[in-house]
Amino acid sequence: MSSRPVALVTGASAGIGRELAKVLAREGHDLVLVARRQAELDELATALKEQYGANAQVVAADLAEPDAAAKVLAELGADPRIDVLVNNAGFGGHGAFADRDRDADLRMVAVNVTALTDLTKLVLPSMVARGRGRVLNVASTAAFQPGPFMAVYYATKAYVLSLSEALSEEVSGTGVTVTCLCPGVTDTEFHAVAGTDAQPLTRTRLSMSAASVAESGYAAMMRGKRVDIPGAHNKFGAVSVRFAPRGMVLKVVRRLHPSSD
Repeated sequence: MSSRPVALVTGASAGIGRELAKVLAREGHDLVLVARRQAELDELATALKEQYGANAQVVAADLAEPDAAAKVLAELGADPRIDVLVNNAGFGGHGAFADRDRDADLRMVAVNVTALTDLTKLVLPSMVARGRGRVLNVASTAAFQPGPFMAVYYATKAYVLSLSEALSEEVSGTGVTVTCLCPGVTDTEFHAVAGTDAQPLTRTRLSMSAASVAESGYAAMMRGKRVDIPGAHNKFGAVSVRFAPRGMVLKVVRRLHPSSD
């Protein structure tokens, strides 16, 4: 790596993570690109070098595996300097909790919660010690209410939001910031993987591009904003559920993710 600041981005092979890596490279960062798919990461690393002069180290890793976060950092050598940590990796799944595959849901928790928590746990202390650094955790508007038929996914994103807000307060005044990015429906491969590409919520015309979400998240992170919800319609939805009766919210979300039965 050069003397440029270093940003580690998980889930960098596609979607919002890929777009965030591009923005960070454009804005003068070198990158550590983490995802399962080696070929996609290699292609991105080459593109970032050609377009922005950014150096990028590729770490192909499955964040659902035990001690994945420690293994990723071990690939970078002793005491790696990470100036920006972007915890973007995550996935969802549709179906009744009682019917869904146990291993699939536990892998979801491992990626969406455990790996994110551990990477932050391993990187944040050195940021605080240096008196500078930024963490961007990618949650979702799903974080603001429970999600019948996507129960585990919604719960993991609620965890990410809660953790991020708490850490943002803990590190206030240290020179380190923690931001939580909460996008709504976004044009990525997420829905195909989750099995929600034909769901009413996914078919909405209010979907945003991954590039626009990434730009919003980067700007919010650089301002040290605690929570960023891209899109006026997503902001309205996140706020409105706070005032609506909980039972009604559950019924609405259930209709957005109907059971396949």
